Amino acid sequence: MINTSKKEPLVGQRPFFTEEHLLFRDSLRKFLEKEAVPFYEEWEKNRLIPISFWEKLGQNGYLGSWIDEQYGGLGADFGFSVILAEELERVGSGLMGIPLHTDIVAPYIASFGTETQKSRYLPQFLTGEMISAIAMTEPGAGSDLSGIQTTAVKSGDYYIVNGAKTFITNGIQADLILIACKTDPHAVPAHKGVSLLLVEADTIGFSRGRKLEKVGHHSSDTAELFFDSAKVPRENLIGEEGNGFIYMMQKLQQERIISALNAQTAAEDMLELTINYVKQREAFGKAISQFQNTQFTIAELATEIQLGRTFVDDLVVKHMQGLDVVTEVSMAKWWVTDMAKRCAGKCMQLHGGYGYMEEYKIARRYRDIAVTSIFAGTNEIMKKIISKNLGI
Repeated sequence: MINTSKKEPLVGQRPFFTEEHLLFRDSLRKFLEKEAVPFYEEWEKNRLIPISFWEKLGQNGYLGSWIDEQYGGLGADFGFSVILAEELERVGSGLMGIPLHTDIVAPYIASFGTETQKSRYLPQFLTGEMISAIAMTEPGAGSDLSGIQTTAVKSGDYYIVNGAKTFITNGIQADLILIACKTDPHAVPAHKGVSLLLVEADTIGFSRGRKLEKVGHHSSDTAELFFDSAKVPRENLIGEEGNGFIYMMQKLQQERIISALNAQTAAEDMLELTINYVKQREAFGKAISQFQNTQFTIAELATEIQLGRTFVDDLVVKHMQGLDVVTEVSMAKWWVTDMAKRCAGKCMQLHGGYGYMEEYKIARRYRDIAVTSIFAGTNEIMKKIISKNLGI
């Protein structure tokens, strides 16, 4: 939310915030100021978030607060997940692997997992002892999830898994990977043959490839994963065999809301950075902020960003109410991420040459924002979903 004063927004300005949410947010901000902000540039250079940071988040109760109390969580609402995603994004986009772990992977286990799976994994998700990843994308299959080639064939008490995954966030450090695979390669239609399996890092036949070098999101480790006759216990099947595609479609709504939230937060941060910069930087004897072009550009950006915030917050409320808002979420995911990309270019331009220097945060924001229109389903796929749901 754009702040027009130095005061914190009132609770009512975020329709899903209560006093408990604000206490959680303030506590998390203080934690991140101490434990993340001073070290983030080092993490970017190292291309990795240290496991010790995950553990500190867990020890302080910031991971997966929505998880049921019987597994160690607080049973809190999605508003706490929103706060976690936004506050981590304010530090840097490279921390995106954390909400992926808590609010994208964990819900599959909580919603479709067996009691044994929930009791085994969720408590460790909360403490940071276990880091998770989700592996859908393959070298030859991205947005078309029904076209994946990784297979899982039953053999006694195991599934024998063969295939490869790529662009997997948390792939280097993950202790547990949720993979999409074909248990019936001959199913018609193809998506009915897709299932989900939980693969532990010490599984025989599983290996990690190289840590991929990306344009941005440097501290978020991204990897290739390989399965060479990997032996996965049959009890590691999530839900029912052949229902994996259905489960993914159900959970992608929340994943795309989080994607939109992250892009929205990044845009707000970029605007704040730029407003502060143009007030201080001078050209031709006066502050850049006094030029009409600067004022008009800032006004346009602020308006678009406020529209994005209003839209996204409304979808958060509807999502918390359990409503099916797939069409609107698809709209938000493509529009907000495209808006944030436009914002990055204009904000860098207002920084001039300094905006192209790595020592300025806007440079990092510029390279980090590019991928948001690609992951969680490309924006072209979002438009396809929208048009289909409109009956076109």
